[in-house]
Amino acid sequence: MEFVFSGRVIEWRGPAPYYFVRVPDEESADIREVAAMATYGWGVIPVEARVGEVEFATSLFPRDGGYLLPLKAAVRKPSGLTAGDDVTVEMTVRLHGPRSG
Repeated sequence: MEFVFSGRVIEWRGPAPYYFVRVPDEESADIREVAAMATYGWGVIPVEARVGEVEFATSLFPRDGGYLLPLKAAVRKPSGLTAGDDVTVEMTVRLHGPRSG
């Protein structure tokens, strides 16, 4: 499941600041439809993403009915990204088949 979207880098302050891009509502709704096939627990969704020239693997965090894409320093620094910057994200949700148990 592939997506391309634009969003603004936001900062969530805590003991250490975290940076995210909010996944738009339409894409979040599509992800929720396949969440059971993607999540490995706690509602986080594994993804492969690209911002600028940087490709990375991470997990979406569920938040307020949508999802947040975390942007580590290794993703932000090569492009000089900071809070308030607009970015385009290419993202693939990593789906897995039903688990047998």
